[in-house]
Amino acid sequence: MTTPATAATPAAPVALVASDLDRTLIYSTAALQLPMPDAEAPRLLCVEVYEHKPLSYMTETAATLLDELARTTVFVPTTTRTREQYGRIHLPGPAPRFAICANGGHLLVDGESDPDWQTQVSRRLADECASLAEVRAHLLAAADPAWLLKERVAEDLFAYLVVERALLPEGWVKELGEWAETRGWTVSLQGRKIYAVPGPLTKSAAMSEVARRTGATLTLAAGDSLLDADLLLSADRAWRPAHGELADTGWSAPHVDVTAEHGVAAGEEILRHFLRASGPAQGAPVQQ
Repeated sequence: MTTPATAATPAAPVALVASDLDRTLIYSTAALQLPMPDAEAPRLLCVEVYEHKPLSYMTETAATLLDELARTTVFVPTTTRTREQYGRIHLPGPAPRFAICANGGHLLVDGESDPDWQTQVSRRLADECASLAEVRAHLLAAADPAWLLKERVAEDLFAYLVVERALLPEGWVKELGEWAETRGWTVSLQGRKIYAVPGPLTKSAAMSEVARRTGATLTLAAGDSLLDADLLLSADRAWRPAHGELADTGWSAPHVDVTAEHGVAAGEEILRHFLRASGPAQGAPVQQ
């Protein structure tokens, strides 16, 4: 007796989750925003130590949610941090196979920077925008020592200033942005840091590369800053916290939702949204 042919089972859809870290999934003490009485505050898990002191946290509930997310999706930490700064973070769950650092300048595969991606990035920067040396020289010439605290170059890809924000002249960042735009660079003010980043250096380009390599059929993203905007726009669905640079500027897009929560609770809420959107009941409302 012959057995009837069985139709091939279609491959399960692959969900890729690309999420910013600082003030999106992990939070410093200053960014926690815990409005409840101390006795009712959630238990926190430290996920980063810097100079022998705890620096970044998430709630223990968020840690459990992230562990589940990392086991059921292609979870890709996506950050403007350098590789060294990213290396200080120890997220719950299995180690991500892919991570995006330096705002897309480095694509880590099993912890190592992918040389092919580095080559692509270097070629685009050389072809499409002014050199880092030119932009850095302008930053230093235009900045006033009265409010400039530090100047740094990240991974030989972009530059940033650490400033005393209260002393920063009104309109200075806007003028810098206009100057940089004509040279193919973008400017972003985040807290006390003013970033100057080449236009082609984006988190979204790196996310698209990971999606290509993994065959992802659904892309989800989250982020709080203007440097995350391209990432959120490129994803199929995205979320931003109710706090942060994007919230301060009123940034929005039709497929980008805003959390109901602020601070570390928003990180927990975002993880719930990721799990709902990536699971069998895609599109189901999040349970608070």
